[in-house]
Amino acid sequence: MLQYIIRRLLLAIPTFFGATFVVFFLIQYAPGGPYEAQLNALKRGQGAEGAASAFSSESGNIPPSQLEALKRNYNVGEPIVLRYLMWLGIAPNSVNDYLVEIGVNESVGGGQRIVVRKDAGGTFKPFDPSSGQERDDWYIDPSEKPNHVWVYQRAVSGILTFDFGKSEQYQKPVWDLITGRIPVSLQFGIIAFTLTYIVCFYLGTQKALNHGSKFDVISSSIVFVAYSVPGWALGAALVVLLGGGSALAVFPSGGFQSPDYESLSLLERIADRIWYFVLPTLAYTLGGFATTTLLMKNSLLETMSQDFVRTAYAKGIRENRVVWLHAMRNSIIPLVASIGGIIGLFLAGNYLVEHAFNIDGIGKLSYEALLARDYNVVNAFTVLTTLISLFGSIISDFMLAVVDPRIRFS
Repeated sequence: MLQYIIRRLLLAIPTFFGATFVVFFLIQYAPGGPYEAQLNALKRGQGAEGAASAFSSESGNIPPSQLEALKRNYNVGEPIVLRYLMWLGIAPNSVNDYLVEIGVNESVGGGQRIVVRKDAGGTFKPFDPSSGQERDDWYIDPSEKPNHVWVYQRAVSGILTFDFGKSEQYQKPVWDLITGRIPVSLQFGIIAFTLTYIVCFYLGTQKALNHGSKFDVISSSIVFVAYSVPGWALGAALVVLLGGGSALAVFPSGGFQSPDYESLSLLERIADRIWYFVLPTLAYTLGGFATTTLLMKNSLLETMSQDFVRTAYAKGIRENRVVWLHAMRNSIIPLVASIGGIIGLFLAGNYLVEHAFNIDGIGKLSYEALLARDYNVVNAFTVLTTLISLFGSIISDFMLAVVDPRIRFS
């Protein structure tokens, strides 16, 4: 088993790179990509600070130096594979770009100054103006602007170093945004995951033991109706009916805690959180009841028809013992196999449910990032969901081996 897990972890590495490269490629070349979006924003005078006054609003032409800076920022001239390696943090990327005039003492931030001169061989090199020493930690690229060059430093920084860049929408590091919102989605995910398996395990078992009865038919109708209603639509209906929309104001209409949450005692905090969690949790879980319940029911029905179960009945063993001791262990194998996928679904957050209840979780963050074309956040969310899916599949295999000793991975 250990060797199998090690092989799966090694296999997850190229899978991760392949999945993230596809998303990175699509974002870079899809219409309205990061570079194109920022370029259009500059043309509208809504780009970086000072962009509105940097060019004539009548002509709408971006100055060559500003356009060149934009291209350098997004590495437009570099091959897509090299850009991907820079984004990963494998290949070095240019940082601290400054457009300086040749022969002029220029400030390059951090209290540093540089002057670019041409040496005897005709090559431009950066020098410290105070000491006259060459600065080998700075590099030079030519510029389209006459008598100017670009000076920059190099750094290896990317998602492998937990540097996801900066959010264009929030003007904050993406890593800080994600780590600040994951605990919220994680709470909903764990609660929804636990409720789904407890309820569906019991309901599926009872439906199998009472197959064809009124209870089976009515419960099937209810879970299928719940399955047909999207979570965000159910959430909106619950807000209207129970969240003070136009009927009863039993639960809060949005958010996940009261404004005075920090001043509450421990028991009051628990009660407050439960009060806020009721409606979103229902919207999270009800739609997934049908699949898990019927999976449990059909699996138990199939197991109950096996020869070893009939033999146990023939020996006079009580029904409860036959069901729970002999049949149940084999019946829960399909549920265990689906744990990894459900973990990924819940822990990654639910886009529209969090949006419907105005919950500041990672699902709402990624949904708003898609609408605002905040591609650094979108890329970070891709990395997160890919990792959760990969490790979720490994968890499913491990749980299968725990539940059924006959299963051996080699």
